[in-house]
Amino acid sequence: MSVISLKHTGSQETLLLPDRLVWVGEYAWSPVAHEAHWGTDGALLLHVARRQAGRPIELQGTASEAWLPRAAVQQLHAWAALKGQVFELTLRGQRHTVVFDHTQGSAFEAEPLWPLLDGEYDADTLYRPTLRFMEV
Repeated sequence: MSVISLKHTGSQETLLLPDRLVWVGEYAWSPVAHEAHWGTDGALLLHVARRQAGRPIELQGTASEAWLPRAAVQQLHAWAALKGQVFELTLRGQRHTVVFDHTQGSAFEAEPLWPLLDGEYDADTLYRPTLRFMEV
């Protein structure tokens, strides 16, 4: 069984995440970067490099699985608000050194599975999470 975990390297605190989180765009990123320009003589000037970091990792819960209790949501929300903190994400048996990715907007989101009255929320209320990381 594969376990997804997120370890805050500063405090050594580890949070286990649902193993059914979907890795959105797992194969949409390439470590190869190209930049093309044309010289004044019309020749193609192609610059090719291998990216050393920056791979986005977006994990998403679905409507039917991979939910988090409110206590875990609050912890992740607090971690996402820490400036520049590094985490170790274990995903599919591999370790990734990541930061929360704020480049595309919110790095962490969570929606309750169903609407509740204000007094009905507790530590066990379930949420559908979206976590956005960037490898460093």
